[in-house]
Amino acid sequence: MRGVRLFRSIQVKLIMMVLLLILIAVQLIGVYFISTMKTSLINSFTSNLNDQANLLTSVLSGQSLSSDSNKDANAQAGTEAMLSTVMRSFDTINGAQIQVLDAGGKVLATSNQLQQTNIGSKNTSLLVSRALQGVRDNEEEFIDEDNTRNKVIAKPIFSNGKIVGAIYIVASMKDLYQTMEGINRIFASATLIALGLTAILGILLAGTITSPIKALTRQATAVAEGRFDERVPVFGQDEIGQLSIAFNDMTDRLSDALSINEEEKEKLSSILANMSDGVLATDELGQVIVTNRRARGMLGITELKDGATLSEALGIEKDPIANTLQGQESSLLLNRDLDDQEEDLVFRVTLTPIRSRDKGVAGVIAVLHDVTEMEKLEQSRREFVANVSHELRTPLTTIKSYAEALDDGALDEPPLADRFVGVIRSETERMIRLVTDLLHLSRFDSSRNQLRRQKIDLIEMLEEVVDRFSFQLRQKAITVSVKVENKQETAWLDRDGIDQVLDNLVSNAIKYTLDGGSIDISAKGNDVGQLAIAIKDTGIGIPKKDLARIFERFYRVDKARSRNMGGTGLGLSIAREIVRAHGGSITLESESNVGTVVTVLLPIVPEGSETA
Repeated sequence: MRGVRLFRSIQVKLIMMVLLLILIAVQLIGVYFISTMKTSLINSFTSNLNDQANLLTSVLSGQSLSSDSNKDANAQAGTEAMLSTVMRSFDTINGAQIQVLDAGGKVLATSNQLQQTNIGSKNTSLLVSRALQGVRDNEEEFIDEDNTRNKVIAKPIFSNGKIVGAIYIVASMKDLYQTMEGINRIFASATLIALGLTAILGILLAGTITSPIKALTRQATAVAEGRFDERVPVFGQDEIGQLSIAFNDMTDRLSDALSINEEEKEKLSSILANMSDGVLATDELGQVIVTNRRARGMLGITELKDGATLSEALGIEKDPIANTLQGQESSLLLNRDLDDQEEDLVFRVTLTPIRSRDKGVAGVIAVLHDVTEMEKLEQSRREFVANVSHELRTPLTTIKSYAEALDDGALDEPPLADRFVGVIRSETERMIRLVTDLLHLSRFDSSRNQLRRQKIDLIEMLEEVVDRFSFQLRQKAITVSVKVENKQETAWLDRDGIDQVLDNLVSNAIKYTLDGGSIDISAKGNDVGQLAIAIKDTGIGIPKKDLARIFERFYRVDKARSRNMGGTGLGLSIAREIVRAHGGSITLESESNVGTVVTVLLPIVPEGSETA
């Protein structure tokens, strides 16, 4: 394993690569050089032998080389002496063994003293036969019993245009091949020395490459672990040096990018946590991975279990979530009844797919928007329109009916006509009161009703209210008491607005108080700098279930009775708006068959802060 890891090192790979390249290059050069050298030496050796053979044939070309026994003894002796002289002169040239043959192939003379016994015998070599036939170029190589390579050349000897004999030369190539072996040994030694030097230089050079790479590796590991304070040393301006500079620059940029990313993540987390809308995010499987505090509060959960799906968290079917995971946006309304809430929550859920560049849809974002108030306002608007329509339709229907009756002949009967006209007048006044109240509310809603404060004597104002209702009070034998603390005798108020509020409250108290009852009206300052005006009666009271809605527009506890008494259902709403315009509040406490207390709290404006 250690060896395997060693060969995974880039330094070893570079050294091995360089050594292999050097080895292959040297081997190719060596093969070519040695092959060329061998060919050159052999050609030189062969050329030398051919030159000797040609020289010898030239020397012997004019001599009579016949070995005929009938030849003159003196001539025979002279030929042998001449051949012996020639052999001695060529004996030492290249260590070649030379034989002179006659036209029949018999050996006439030899340069090898050990082979003198071969004189007179016939040389049956194929090269000799070819030479005696006139072929000039006859060469071959053979290996003898001593495993020595020899070169053989045979050439014909001509005399007067006729072949009179042949030259047969055998030369050993041992020295040539020993020279080649020496060259090979020198080349092998030079190759080993070159490889050794190359390995040493390769280690040194590879170190200059691998050392920066190791430094880059250490820095990359540090960056992966989140340590951005370290830097890669720059050893030069080459490619690796430029890479080191680029890596350091990348580290700085990555550190800045991560810092910005963390800041953006913190911002996003803070925004998500403090959003007024609930947010839930899922992965590609629809499992919830992110929720904010508002979403958990709206859903009435403290913490989702691991692997909980969005449909489980919202309590809805899986189909809308599946469609969103397919890339379709959708929205739906949900009602949620929470234990700690007096009324149901209504919120709109908007489902939006999270799109990824390479994965398509990577999840779902669910935004929960609380539309409870909007739904209540919409419901109030619908009820308001319905109530206004109903309130207007009833008197209009009555007016139409009595007008048709008058048109049909009742006009000719004065008593009946007077009663019908009285009903029409009463219903018309009722419509005028309704429209007037609606205009008042419209001005308050559009903030176009400006207050005109002036210094008011509270005792005088409350007694005038009682005087305006004195006739109704005497009719029902209701006793009234007015009490104002001496410390708070005056106040800066909009007299017309407060008179309208008090008239409405006293009128209601008279309407719903039985004959012989009592009404107490008081005004005093409290500890928080407010003027408290209270109207207390001993009337029939209001059921607890209706107290929360008593100030809503057109709301009546007993609709039929209220309408018969001439009410429009807008009086308390108008009173609340006038009090709010003063910066105050109005509260109502009641108990069935016991009575009702309505308290108006108004801020005490210091004298001189506003002009009349």
